[in-house]
Amino acid sequence: MNAAALPLPTRKDEGYRYADLAALETVWPAAVQVVRVPAGESAALSLIADGNGPEAHEIAITLEDGAVFDLRLLNAGAAYGRIGVTVTLGKGADFTLGAAQLGGGAQTLEVVTEVTHAEPDAQSRQIVRSVLGGHATGTYLGRVAVARGAIGTDAEQSVRAMLLDRTATANARPELEIFADDVKCAHGCAVGELDAQGLFYLQSRGLPPAEAKKLMLQAFIAEAFVGAADEDALTQAALKALEGLL
Repeated sequence: MNAAALPLPTRKDEGYRYADLAALETVWPAAVQVVRVPAGESAALSLIADGNGPEAHEIAITLEDGAVFDLRLLNAGAAYGRIGVTVTLGKGADFTLGAAQLGGGAQTLEVVTEVTHAEPDAQSRQIVRSVLGGHATGTYLGRVAVARGAIGTDAEQSVRAMLLDRTATANARPELEIFADDVKCAHGCAVGELDAQGLFYLQSRGLPPAEAKKLMLQAFIAEAFVGAADEDALTQAALKALEGLL
């Protein structure tokens, strides 16, 4: 089917359950960025989505045997922002994802991933951090599929969201689908607010309330970008977006 003729998804499509379909329609269909890392080689990619209009990005990644790939995402556009990622891992491949979402007002932001461990002994790590204020909605839908025979798989998802206002919404669904024995798979998910005791401690050391909050949120977001090749650029862009929320 021609990409231009692809029908617009509906809420019955699991990957678009929380999407802003009206905004999505203006950028549909999204062009797919195809990445293939040859056997034994390493590569990295950083994507900063912080435009003023609706954005939709799709990335399809294939890692051949022993390949290593590091993907970092910042989803902080002023309107609707969607980043979809599909990954297929060969034998002994290694995939890392670090993603941060920062939204306020009436923004809708989403990161949707599907990581397939197709062969034995591959590793994947996904760290997703969201900071949401106002009436913003932030979504992470992440599925890890372990194929039959993919023994020795090591997969982990860490998903945390911080709500600056009770009117903000965080949706999270880390999911594991395992058809192999002798694997190590785990996921963790948490949605909460800034720690009041931590804020009090920083303020008792002389930091103004706004600076204390900013410092704590900066440390929270930084978890997604530690070790990235473009760590400084990602951090600076995230701080700029964060300042717009505080």
